[in-house]
Amino acid sequence: MSNTDEDQHFVKNAVDAAINIGVLFGLVMWCFNIAAPFIQVILWGIIIAIGASPIYRWINHKLGGRKGLTASVFIVLMSAVLITPSVYFSESLLASVQALSADIENNTLSIPAPPAAISDLPLIGEKTYEVWHFAHQQPQQFLGQYETQAMAGAKFFVQSFANIGLSILMFLFAIILAGLFLANAKGGRAAAIKIMSRFFGERGEPLTNLAQQTVQSVVTGILGIAVLQSILAGAGFLAMDIPGAAILTIICLILAVVQIDILIILIPLSIFAFSHAGTAAAIAFLIWNIIVGLMNNVLKPILLGRGVKAPMAVVFIGAIGGMLAHGIIGLFVGAVVFVLGYTLFADWVRQQDAETANKVE
Repeated sequence: MSNTDEDQHFVKNAVDAAINIGVLFGLVMWCFNIAAPFIQVILWGIIIAIGASPIYRWINHKLGGRKGLTASVFIVLMSAVLITPSVYFSESLLASVQALSADIENNTLSIPAPPAAISDLPLIGEKTYEVWHFAHQQPQQFLGQYETQAMAGAKFFVQSFANIGLSILMFLFAIILAGLFLANAKGGRAAAIKIMSRFFGERGEPLTNLAQQTVQSVVTGILGIAVLQSILAGAGFLAMDIPGAAILTIICLILAVVQIDILIILIPLSIFAFSHAGTAAAIAFLIWNIIVGLMNNVLKPILLGRGVKAPMAVVFIGAIGGMLAHGIIGLFVGAVVFVLGYTLFADWVRQQDAETANKVE
């Protein structure tokens, strides 16, 4: 074959390869666009399936290993766990807003007086006391002075309320998917191992196990603690009849998930309780809030990273960084990606060290 024929053959093969790669890339992107609306729901289904697998196994054991019945009971149970508090908090939020609107329209709005201890807080104490005292003395003028902020807050509330409804619907679908995934857990695990093995060879199965362990660690070490803290804090709010208990509980949940100490909410409320309730009850509420607030510091080192062959700091950085980049779902996706990246990098470094040691010998 002459050089000209070889060149033509090379050019033809290069063109064919470029066309094949282009078609394949276009097909992949097309499939991604089709699946994009469902990716988040599927990911949440996988996360719920991994995090709630102990509950599923317990139900399956009690029902004698009947997978179909177990999946149905699991879906109903998890849906009830999701819907019941959501409906309660939604009704409480709506009732609070309606009561506030009625008080504003009827000029009967009353804001309690600030506790004297507020002014003793460092940095923000005096200013907070002044604003709070003005709101107590002249509630209508206070609202008029901050009308723009109030309107923005009302708009944000309406949007958030609508988003809550969509989120509940999405999680219902995710719970259904989780039940189906758990009913076919062996097949799903085998498929995951095959995919990971295609990319990473013999390390596919260990990395699949690591991803599963990381999700379970984040569920218990971050999300689980946040839910527990907010539930206990909310119970304290209800017991002390704190105004806006539902809203405050949701705020505590959000702060706990994003790893902001909820004591910044609990301590001011504890101070407020001394002017709102009896001394004994207020002291008990303060002690309760301190225990709830410090719970994160005690439980996180125990639960986060447990069973994961990676430092707790790696799991934590991946979870928080992922959340900042991709929202709540990034807690899990970020942790998994960062832990897998850390593991592969550590393996590469160890491999380099081993090769260097062999050369020295």
